[in-house]
Amino acid sequence: MRATLKNFDMTDKIVVLSTCSTPEEAAKIARKLIEDRLAACVNITPGVRSFYRWKGAIEESDECLLVIKSSRDLFDRLRIELEKAHTYEVPEVVAVPVVDGAPNYLNWLDGELDRSGV
Repeated sequence: MRATLKNFDMTDKIVVLSTCSTPEEAAKIARKLIEDRLAACVNITPGVRSFYRWKGAIEESDECLLVIKSSRDLFDRLRIELEKAHTYEVPEVVAVPVVDGAPNYLNWLDGELDRSGV
């Protein structure tokens, strides 16, 4: 599927970024999103160093980055499930649009995502 935004043609696919404190938590969330067909693929990158302001103080943490491939119409369900499974008080859940991609890969994504509730 393709969507048009301000005369710009792009896919309905998104990449959702999130971070977790441990590889175990990241794997648990990744497996849940795949099992629920809210994501077609989740990459986990350990060893990400994050700097951020939290409750007035500058913090630094070692985290795992989740790169979650999904579609725009599944984002709300994905966000809710990710937030329920996450240990952070305010988990990162940021969706970035996929402008284009290899047709075979985008078709594979379509086939792996749950379209029944959409």
